Amino acid sequence: MFFMLPTSPLESIEPRLRSLLPADLYAAAWVDPSPTTLEKVFEHLRTLQRILHDYSSRHISDNPPRPGEVRFSWQRGSLMFTDMAGFTRLMEVNAAFGRAGAQNLLKVLNAYFSAMLEIISKSGGDLLEFTGDALLALFPADQKRNDTEQAVRAGLRMQRAMTRFAEIETPEGHLHLGMRVGIHSGRFLMADLGTPRRMEHVLLGSAVQQAKLTESAGSAGRVCLSEQAFQRVQTLFNFEGGKPGYHFVTDNLSEEQLGEYEITPRRRMASAVLFERSVAGVMSEINGALKSIEPLASFLPQPVLSLLVESAADRRIPPDFPEPTVVFVNFIGLPELVDRALPGEELKVVSSFSRAFAQINAAVEARGGLLKKVTYHLSGSDIVIYFGAPTAHTNDPVRAAQAALAIRNIIANIKAPTVGGIQPEVRCQIGISSGPCFVAEIGEPRGRREFNVLGDTVNTTARLMDRAGKNQILMSARVYEAIAPYFVCNELDAISLKGKSAPVPIYELVEAKL
Repeated sequence: MFFMLPTSPLESIEPRLRSLLPADLYAAAWVDPSPTTLEKVFEHLRTLQRILHDYSSRHISDNPPRPGEVRFSWQRGSLMFTDMAGFTRLMEVNAAFGRAGAQNLLKVLNAYFSAMLEIISKSGGDLLEFTGDALLALFPADQKRNDTEQAVRAGLRMQRAMTRFAEIETPEGHLHLGMRVGIHSGRFLMADLGTPRRMEHVLLGSAVQQAKLTESAGSAGRVCLSEQAFQRVQTLFNFEGGKPGYHFVTDNLSEEQLGEYEITPRRRMASAVLFERSVAGVMSEINGALKSIEPLASFLPQPVLSLLVESAADRRIPPDFPEPTVVFVNFIGLPELVDRALPGEELKVVSSFSRAFAQINAAVEARGGLLKKVTYHLSGSDIVIYFGAPTAHTNDPVRAAQAALAIRNIIANIKAPTVGGIQPEVRCQIGISSGPCFVAEIGEPRGRREFNVLGDTVNTTARLMDRAGKNQILMSARVYEAIAPYFVCNELDAISLKGKSAPVPIYELVEAKL
């Protein structure tokens, strides 16, 4: 005969709490669901809610979709891309000093990002994402259509703020950080897609690629505008010629001419207050917190969410210098369809993209990896994947190779919808590399921030992807040496890559050995 213990008040919501409570608090709440313990659960969820709010763009945090709800809308505005110059050398110098170097590098990075994010926010912009040491911000169009002017003024303020990073003291002398800023104005599709387990926020359309091209056409210390952005503000600023089709803003404005900030900074999330401390009262507040947390949590990869949950009490993730395997996938054909879509056809594109993202994310998760984000490329969309950060395995290069082959197969079997009377060819390019990286929570320490992986290994992976042919997987020598016993690979001619003094040996991943 079995005897049953009394039912826990948490029983009905326990599945929802499993991934949102640290292990020790989960166990304590289950074995002792007293008002005191339940209050600790509520306090933790309130802290986690603030953290997830800080990890989200304003578009998501102010109006999150239900997990699994696919939605989209056309938007107009000015997109700003920034990219840092000088970070690789700064990372190399600090990596030699282990944990102390990681803390020092994080201090510099967070000072930089905090300064830039404050200017973007006060100038009317919203940070959409961190991509390595780069930023993507949106200045939404309004009835006055002054978003381009706001973006330009923000860019000038940001470049002026870079003077504090002109001489960074390091054990090997002073180093310099610079920044390129590119601005393009146009129309693009903003979409939330995926599954209840993992959502993703993406921007689609040629306007996003043009913004990236504008940043690439710029130079450190300058604000570069596309022709479309230039046409909207050419009478408001002075300009110098850049590459054909691009214009550099001349910063000859006084502080008074540059003006005050346009709006107040991003509003901090109001904290929930616990008024009723009975079991029923605390449970009501826990349920309310879960309703707010779950939509935001679905936008994070599970390993990152777990890190945030376990470190919520400290409100920080310690920085480190691991050696992960990085995979970049350029997904071409489907993302560009929105520009050709007739009214009503956008849903076909977004739905197809959502299914592809869900399958690709599943292929990565099944092999222990982390799909960090879908970001933007000069053609198509880039998918950024890590194996070995934050969770490491003894065979991360093998897992990465398995995932790359699976992703190539998924993309090869996508039947793109017919849009605007055209059914495009869908294809990919993939790069894989491994080596030292800087892994940290970067941004404002108590504001907008993200878990991120930065360094030369990430840049090398992106450049290998760029050099890959149609549905080709290129990898570094280090990855090849780790996976050669298990896969069919071809050695290719060494190639020159940006930032490398000598040609780099590369290999092609063909298939798994039987």
